[in-house]
Amino acid sequence: MRNKYIENFEKAQVSEKNIPDFRAGDTVRLAVTIKEGDKTRVQNYEGVCIAKRGQGTGQTITVRKIGANSIGIERIFPIYSDSINEIAVIRRGRVRRAKLFYLRDLAGKKARIKELRRK
Repeated sequence: MRNKYIENFEKAQVSEKNIPDFRAGDTVRLAVTIKEGDKTRVQNYEGVCIAKRGQGTGQTITVRKIGANSIGIERIFPIYSDSINEIAVIRRGRVRRAKLFYLRDLAGKKARIKELRRK
């Protein structure tokens, strides 16, 4: 059971941000604000969403991308964080699982996800 004051606060926080509907297997691009000293800039982070967990303002996503020298990089982002300016869905993936941790063991063409075809 959750406190009603906390629930009201979370509803206000969630309603402020415009989050698209996406799930594990989708390729997403996140515009992340990075602070370096007294300067701030926006950097895009694009990869496959391999997990989505939590509820309310505590909801997080794990995004995996392939970096230099074919090394996999995973970052966990709180969806309702102030450091995330925008979330854009690039591709919809056709997967049959909610958590795609098996992608960690795959490399190259084996790690590709088929695109969801619209009817």
